[in-house]
Amino acid sequence: MTALYNENDPRAAAWLRELIAAGHIAPGVVDERDIRDIQPDELAGYAQCHFFAGIGGWSRALRLAGWPDDRPVFTGSCPCQPFSTAGKRAGFADERHLWPAWFHLIEQCRPDVVFGEQVASADGMVWLDLVSADLEGAQYAVGAANLCAAGAGAPHRRQRLWFVAHA
Repeated sequence: MTALYNENDPRAAAWLRELIAAGHIAPGVVDERDIRDIQPDELAGYAQCHFFAGIGGWSRALRLAGWPDDRPVFTGSCPCQPFSTAGKRAGFADERHLWPAWFHLIEQCRPDVVFGEQVASADGMVWLDLVSADLEGAQYAVGAANLCAAGAGAPHRRQRLWFVAHA
């Protein structure tokens, strides 16, 4: 089976295509539409669905962790601007708060495993509360961790909230 990479930034989408062609991330197709335009039935047949895909970090990380390309999973890194202290901090009122659109796809498609992340600000913690409540309400078990990029060898301190949900 193939992967779907949903990324509406044309430059990141072009990178995804290059990384797929070079074999660095799971083979698949790049969908440049807004996530709000994707219908659940359009995801049938894809083993992996990577939303807000950037340049394929989730696919690459899964491979490094030994997760096979044909093992089903949904991943996503929702836009952080609504919840970042560097942004306008409009939170749930920000038009870039796209968790509801992603959750709709999760709820309708029922993947066994979902991985995601968000900025680890105070507002990000409120976001994680909503995400956890939504997923638990849909009968997923949810776990989360607040981790620093420096802990994984990055040359900077950048706190992120990481979560996993299992059906």
